[in-house]
Amino acid sequence: MKAKRTMLLVAHTGRPAAVRIARMIAGRLTAAEVTVRVLASEGQELGAAGADVVPVSARAAEGAEMVLVIGGDGTLLRAAELARPAEVPLLGVNLGHVGFLAEAEPEDLSDVVDQVVAGRYLIERRMTIEVTARVNGDVTATTWALNEATVEKAARERMLDVVIEVDGRPLSRWGCDGVVFATPTGSTAYAFSAGGPVVWPEVEALLMVPISAHALFAGPMVVSPRSVLAAEVIGAAGSGQGETSGAVLWCDGRRRVDLDPGARVEVRRGSQPVLLARLREAGAGADGAATGAPFTDRLVKKFGLPVEGWRGRGTRRRSGHGDRVMRQGLTAAGQRDAAGQRDEEPGGDA
Repeated sequence: MKAKRTMLLVAHTGRPAAVRIARMIAGRLTAAEVTVRVLASEGQELGAAGADVVPVSARAAEGAEMVLVIGGDGTLLRAAELARPAEVPLLGVNLGHVGFLAEAEPEDLSDVVDQVVAGRYLIERRMTIEVTARVNGDVTATTWALNEATVEKAARERMLDVVIEVDGRPLSRWGCDGVVFATPTGSTAYAFSAGGPVVWPEVEALLMVPISAHALFAGPMVVSPRSVLAAEVIGAAGSGQGETSGAVLWCDGRRRVDLDPGARVEVRRGSQPVLLARLREAGAGADGAATGAPFTDRLVKKFGLPVEGWRGRGTRRRSGHGDRVMRQGLTAAGQRDAAGQRDEEPGGDA
């Protein structure tokens, strides 16, 4: 007998559009004989008839095929706390401003549901970080993040004084507003806002980005995924004698740990990734070479980047006069004209 499919639905219930979309998705899934779960904290607002209501816990996604998320990246980060321990992929429908983590936009909803029901999706493994806070060598907190962990000043009127460490060796001391430790997934979030580089998701690396650091050597850094990064909280830069200022550790903007002067935060690659579902293009092979939203296309779309004038790679054909590049998308006459105007050297690209 075929196993029953189950999907957990998580929505930003503070947005009427998210509630409306979630109800529609629940109805479509139920009609396709897929069991729908909703969280107890959202069940009344979603009002999904026939849905299984489950407590908000690390077991909420156990046994589910997927967690469908309706909202922005903040909602998806909340859902990741449920999906990660169950090793279940997330698929987000973006209702936020940028929504780098979400796979689909509301206007694509009908096709998205069809592809999910048909099982036409791939799974990406996104690197996480594990974060440990210590005081005098004793562990005071352990947590994790998909995007970033930030050590920030607790007092608005003061700068934070920190010593940065890489692989057990001190690197520099900064007077700053804070420091961001990010994954490649988080490179387009807080780290990007602080001046860090955009890192493609398949690159395995850790990022360290200072926030408003008053130091000559304070640029963003990219290190090995095997490295261990650390920040030690010294106190308040430029404070009076005997004055110290603590700091705050935030992970994905959701989990907070207060840090006293002398605290140490260590960041290393996480042992458990977060899984993201990506829709397949029509005709994509089983090897998953083609995906519905390549990261480059995602950057262009989310940031509205100008790409007018791009011509791309042509199709090279052999002829008696050497290699010529035949541009895709041209009419036959246009291809003849283009070939007649540009004789390309062997091995060159137009």
